[in-house]
Amino acid sequence: MLKINFRPKQKTKAILSYLDKKPRDVLEQRFGLSGDSPKTLEAIGQGYGITRERVRQIEEDALRRLHKSEAFAESQEVFDELKEKIDMLGSVVHEKEFLNNVGGESSAKNHIKFLLVLGDDFNHLREDDEFHHRWTIDQNKTEKIHEAFRRLHKELSPDDLLPEKEIFSRFLNHIKNLAVNIDRDAVPILIKISRIIAPNALGEWGHISSPNIRPRGVRDLAFLTMRKHGSPMHFTEAAEAINKIFSRPVNTQTVHNEFIKDDRFILVGRGLYALKEWGYESGVVRDVIKKILLANGPLPKEEIVKVVMKERYVKKNTILINLQNGEYFKKNPDGSYVAIN
Repeated sequence: MLKINFRPKQKTKAILSYLDKKPRDVLEQRFGLSGDSPKTLEAIGQGYGITRERVRQIEEDALRRLHKSEAFAESQEVFDELKEKIDMLGSVVHEKEFLNNVGGESSAKNHIKFLLVLGDDFNHLREDDEFHHRWTIDQNKTEKIHEAFRRLHKELSPDDLLPEKEIFSRFLNHIKNLAVNIDRDAVPILIKISRIIAPNALGEWGHISSPNIRPRGVRDLAFLTMRKHGSPMHFTEAAEAINKIFSRPVNTQTVHNEFIKDDRFILVGRGLYALKEWGYESGVVRDVIKKILLANGPLPKEEIVKVVMKERYVKKNTILINLQNGEYFKKNPDGSYVAIN
């Protein structure tokens, strides 16, 4: 956490003491400075029996008056410290992430946001299609950072899934190409301003539209779980792992059904499934043997058994019995086998 050297609640209380009761109360309600959640203009207006426009006018006038107050001038070191923290993070910060890191407890976050609104050095950038709500202290540098994100977004396909270290490295390369100086330690917070890319529960990064990042159901959870496991899993084992990794209790039979329906999974043994992307192909043992023989030509049975057992978790005898099927395989005089087309 980015530790701050002042107490946000005490500082805002000192600043607000300059105001009369009503404008002070409006700001406290508007920013949630009294322990409650921030209120809308309309909600505050209903409490006072005035229009939301009148509340907005009171809020703006109160902020103007605070700018001219001695309390504001005496708080410059607080604004300087917040500016320094944002500068450490690259000059632009994801609003929620910054408040979480600097504010800690929920009520303190509201006080820090109020100080950001009040300070002269901080500009709020509203959420758009590409980026979350953010605060900047350097508009020119921020525009270059935005461009670095756009280049990163553009080079990623919807199916890309990258380790955190890789996505950070790519982002830093774009930053350097734009002659922007960013501390590597700032990247984990800075990168979160993007609304286009995000991490999944396993810490892998990709496009926000990808089911690998935002799983849409049990089949996507099962896919991510098996990728993390790295080897074939029984459907009961997969169901238990989904619950453990994602805190999502799932029905064992539901997982089995998804394995059967989704062509990303290949049955490799009794109840055992693997990912197609690992090189496994669908089909019964006979089909696997035929594929191997068509690809490699005649092979002795020992070699056939060895290759098949890399793709299927079956007993050796099951493979040998299939080789005896004269409708599909022929044994040569030298003991090797060929597939019959």
